[in-house]
Amino acid sequence: MGGRESDMVLLDANGIRCDGRRIDEPRRIMIKAGGLKNADGSAYIEFGDNKIIAGVFGPRDVHPKHMSDTDTGILRVRYHMEPFSVSERKNPAPSRREIEISKVIKEALAPAVMLEKFPRTAVDVFIEVIQADGGTRCAALSAASVALADAGIPMRDMVAACAAGKVADTVILDVNNEEDQAGQADMPVGYMPNLEKITLLQLDGVLSAEEYKKCVETGINGCKLVYELQKKALQEKYFQNGGQQN
Repeated sequence: MGGRESDMVLLDANGIRCDGRRIDEPRRIMIKAGGLKNADGSAYIEFGDNKIIAGVFGPRDVHPKHMSDTDTGILRVRYHMEPFSVSERKNPAPSRREIEISKVIKEALAPAVMLEKFPRTAVDVFIEVIQADGGTRCAALSAASVALADAGIPMRDMVAACAAGKVADTVILDVNNEEDQAGQADMPVGYMPNLEKITLLQLDGVLSAEEYKKCVETGINGCKLVYELQKKALQEKYFQNGGQQN
């Protein structure tokens, strides 16, 4: 991870970060439920400079049929970054990172979705990253949860996600791209607040036992902030717009 000189730039003597935020302050977050006419459910999120859209289709028949499960539904997730989403044009073909994040998001969503209620079917979640700026997996996971709720998929709770990290020996909330590249640690956290259950926890970097505990607590606090915005997005669509679809 980054060295001392980078750390000094990332966090000044007053505890202000490179983008002007305090150590416990998230980036600007905007979530909108709906928007895709052809999807069963959808959501759009801006998380800092991340711009991500998620579409949900299903429950629907599984093809080929032998892939279906007679006891439960199956959840399929595709996370994809548009070639223009990053400063250096990305190859349109799925990268190893995109395949890994697709798997991570699927596993983080699985405890929330009541798949047993629709056996022999599949729920497909498509996530498109239009613009990337660090923390895309957390933003994508948060958007996917709202899209699933928008589709009326039975859920135990929504999964909210936010990363914590370590910069200049200080634990911070919501790691941006510069902090991710040059900081000391990055910890994405996915959390179901009503059930108080963590569904995603990863760590890139090195933390002491005390820093690890503080990072988890900081990440969960960020998830709770995101959760309120997820609920607000659904309320704005279904209660302020007279319940009209999309």
